[in-house]
Amino acid sequence: MPDDERYLKIVLDAVRVCAKYKPKIGLGRIRDDLELGEFQKLYQNDSFYRWFGPDSPMLYNKVTGGVTSIYRQVEIGCEKVIRETVQSSLQLLATDVWWDYQPATRHGANHTLRFAGRVPLDKIANIRKRTTIDQWMRDVADHLDIEERVFDALYGVVFEVRQGFMSNYFKRTHATRANASMAYTRGYLPCSVILSAQLDSNILSRYSAGKWVVLTGITGASNPLISTYDFMDRIIGYDMAGLFDRNQHTIQLEITRVWKTICDPT
Repeated sequence: MPDDERYLKIVLDAVRVCAKYKPKIGLGRIRDDLELGEFQKLYQNDSFYRWFGPDSPMLYNKVTGGVTSIYRQVEIGCEKVIRETVQSSLQLLATDVWWDYQPATRHGANHTLRFAGRVPLDKIANIRKRTTIDQWMRDVADHLDIEERVFDALYGVVFEVRQGFMSNYFKRTHATRANASMAYTRGYLPCSVILSAQLDSNILSRYSAGKWVVLTGITGASNPLISTYDFMDRIIGYDMAGLFDRNQHTIQLEITRVWKTICDPT
């Protein structure tokens, strides 16, 4: 595929940053009651982890923080790929797909928060593509039971990109709900794009309560209302799952190389 080399390089360059990671403490298991076979089965059933390889026994006993470091960088790389494919496919400017804001605090100090990407409907010149995005927004808004008058005030959609949510991390999800409120006040539908299929049910409930669109990394669903990869393929117009399928071996070789560097930096 013509864009594979460009987008694959983005992801691999992000992963290579982890080769500089220095572990601070010793070894530990991913969960005390999760045996190796269960660990591998859980991740082998998730396409994202099959592509990127954490079902390996090498990652079962892990240097604390090392896996987190690698998958945070994968998240960053995939975020950039999503942003660039949105920009390219919809023929938008870099300033169109980037969105941040500075919410005022009760102490008067401002800090910048940002979303990973944005699709402003009025900037999409291609009528067919604009109609496709608009219809997708209407469909997910119906699913979330968003009132029509609220939907009519929306200018587009903003995204966050996450690798996955295996734990009930209250602080992060609380900030996420605050981001959703800000997005709605600025006229954007908030969408969480999750790369894996790992999503704690309590976190999903919090997202739903905040009227977030939630896409997860399930494959084979043929449903862009729930699947990250179906959304990217059928709505945005880029087969991101195909990119990872075609380059799975290369991705895993690089992650293995970086992981060995983390475990034995000498």
